[in-house]
Amino acid sequence: MTHSERLAAFVALGHRLTHLPADELATHAARARNQNAWFDLPNVRAAVAGIAHLLAETPLRQWAARYPPEPRTVRQIGVVMAGNIPLVGFHDLLCVLLSGHVLLAKLSADDTVLMTWVMEELLTLEPRFADYIKVVPRLNAADAFIATGSDNTARYFEYYFGKRPHLIRRNRTSVAVLTGRETSSELALLAPDIFQYYGLGCRNVSKLYVPEGYDFIPLLDALQIGEGVLNHHKYQNNYDYNKSILLVNAVHHYDTGFLLLTRNTALVSPISVLHYAEYASEVELVDQLTDVAAQTQCVVSAAGRFAGSVPFGRAQEPGVADFADGVDTMEFLAAEVG
Repeated sequence: MTHSERLAAFVALGHRLTHLPADELATHAARARNQNAWFDLPNVRAAVAGIAHLLAETPLRQWAARYPPEPRTVRQIGVVMAGNIPLVGFHDLLCVLLSGHVLLAKLSADDTVLMTWVMEELLTLEPRFADYIKVVPRLNAADAFIATGSDNTARYFEYYFGKRPHLIRRNRTSVAVLTGRETSSELALLAPDIFQYYGLGCRNVSKLYVPEGYDFIPLLDALQIGEGVLNHHKYQNNYDYNKSILLVNAVHHYDTGFLLLTRNTALVSPISVLHYAEYASEVELVDQLTDVAAQTQCVVSAAGRFAGSVPFGRAQEPGVADFADGVDTMEFLAAEVG
């Protein structure tokens, strides 16, 4: 297969997912939820739409043109896929196959249904990918590795994969910067950044940075549009548990009835909890953000006004060039592997 043929197949896949009938999507979502209760229809729909967005033809072709069209040597790339949100391993699949290598995919036990379905869709559109896609239980035959996991599993990956080229990702999360001058409509846009995928993704906002003396009432009012998360029993269980912990320990917090806000130095917050920190000046804010930059996937602010941030509501809409951990997977495949 040539690079243009591989690219055309992914463009066709994007078109297929964009026009996927609602009943067909619902069927796949129901199967996925039977495997992983967090994968409900709204979140599967959002994930599929996100992949279709990645595969939009013009930006995909422009992005692909930045890299060598063919590898110097075709390698077998072992990919350990995460399963925290639906289809989160797709971008690695795209990078490996588009670069001309063979994918050895070790699927997450939490996301086999959807990943298998998308692979089958791709094979239907381009059967020759059958020689390039292998779902395997172990990665012993891999020439190089891409792995995504927690900080603890990353150490495991380093131990086992360290002797071959590897790209290993660790825990990341996202944060929001507020100034107190945001409008209610701007604050409402922050809701999907917090609640989509129930806060399980690295692009979910888990911490706010607010000015000293910040008035939380407008924010709490604006976030009421996210109360539907309580319809999920697992989310509600987390909310009830975390609320009881805060109450028993007499920790000051704000409570919307479905989201708990509390001041905390930790960057990552539990499901249903949002941490916040205060800053006295923009210089202090920049210092705080610099301290956590290595653990931050994305910074959001109203209309993206804060330097280096994306607008509220856009955290869950990465483009094809928005690599996890900020590490260029295609460059790794070209320079370290290909």
